[in-house]
Amino acid sequence: MDFTTWEPVYGRILDDFGFDRTGDERARDALADLVKPFDRDRLNWAGATVAVCGAAPTLDAELDRLDDPDVDVVVAASTAADAVRDAGFDLDLMVTDLDKNPETAVELTESGVPVAAHAHGDNLPAVREWVPQFDADHVLGTTQAAPVGPVVNWGGFTDGDRAAFIADELGAKRLVFAGWDFDDPTVDAMKARKLRWAERLLRWLERRRDERFSVLDGRRDGIDPLP
Repeated sequence: MDFTTWEPVYGRILDDFGFDRTGDERARDALADLVKPFDRDRLNWAGATVAVCGAAPTLDAELDRLDDPDVDVVVAASTAADAVRDAGFDLDLMVTDLDKNPETAVELTESGVPVAAHAHGDNLPAVREWVPQFDADHVLGTTQAAPVGPVVNWGGFTDGDRAAFIADELGAKRLVFAGWDFDDPTVDAMKARKLRWAERLLRWLERRRDERFSVLDGRRDGIDPLP
């Protein structure tokens, strides 16, 4: 995903939520000062089946999907990283905007597990507090604004759908999903709106990949399509 393709969708997200692009850019620039270029060859997932774990309450009941012998790589969004590790599964990448369990991200980088740390307009204080505590060798800096320096933009808005876009960028052949609930009744109104966007973005991604994500089965007709 290049920024030229992503930017029109990003603009629609900004308009829908009333977010300020300059806030995203300010946080991105702060992150760029704290991370260094990430060697993406470390995450060469060409031809791999990647399990993308979301943090919905259904995750614990769906972790057995990671036992599938076809699953080569496990990516977890936010607190899903804790659930995956607590269940005894190896984790290949955590994707986080640092809002819930940044201590887990610190621990993972210290143990050599890469973390995709995201900067946006609402988390500048967290970026400044937590990213310096990471082992810089194991941090992939991400933004939803234009990429700058070592900070990349491979698409995605929420931690969960961003994890799927990262897997796509890194060459995944197939994406499977655990711990996703677009109708999660436990979230607040803002998070529910973000889940609507996550659903739209995954639909866009599966069309671009010419793939069918099982997590969208029964929902496609109700999804407002993106170009």
